[in-house]
Amino acid sequence: MMRFKVLLGFLVTVFVALFAIHFFPGEAKPEENFPVPDPEEVDANVLPHPNDLAIATFGSGCFWCTEAVFQQLKGVQKVVSGYSGGTVENPTYQEICTGTTGHAEVIQVTFDPKITSYAVLLEVFWRTHDPTTQNRQGNDVGTQYRSAIFYHTDRQRQLAERYRQKIDDAHIFSKPLVTEIVPFSTFYPAEDYHQNYYLNHPQQPYCRSMIGPKLGKLRKIFQEKLKTE
Repeated sequence: MMRFKVLLGFLVTVFVALFAIHFFPGEAKPEENFPVPDPEEVDANVLPHPNDLAIATFGSGCFWCTEAVFQQLKGVQKVVSGYSGGTVENPTYQEICTGTTGHAEVIQVTFDPKITSYAVLLEVFWRTHDPTTQNRQGNDVGTQYRSAIFYHTDRQRQLAERYRQKIDDAHIFSKPLVTEIVPFSTFYPAEDYHQNYYLNHPQQPYCRSMIGPKLGKLRKIFQEKLKTE
């Protein structure tokens, strides 16, 4: 009887694990063999003027989370939460939430590529959200929460497409990536109360339960790439 209970417990554990992997693939774990940028992909000289700052635009679910993550990175000068990829001019947050404007919640990152390259930003982007769920991040459901890269240059497009293929080829996730890679058109900053949300409300329940663990994961994986102040 004891052996039967042990065997039954083992089978239940395996079933639950397989169920979770199949239905909730989650973000890539730190211990997995996640592809890293190749040396030529982190070359700052790909810019027309090496001393210039560059801009990146990413959508990976709630911009409160994404903003807090990218604000931690060395070389990042500014992160603004907003909306991209839709058809309505100057949309409001209430309009975005209806899912009818076509916009995604995004962040626009101004960064120094001599300190942190676009390829490294892509690695952080893909390792801090689930890019396998269509129009969903956790309990946040809707097209505004889709995984998206809005490229500003052809070089950004090439790096994003190459990196997405490397991740799929390495089978890091149990499902293929659904991240869309599309040209940038327009960015609309979100309302003031959305900006620096985590910095202004670190003790808010959502920040503690959702953003706190993301930042913990970021510090574990990218410690050498984070600001020290």
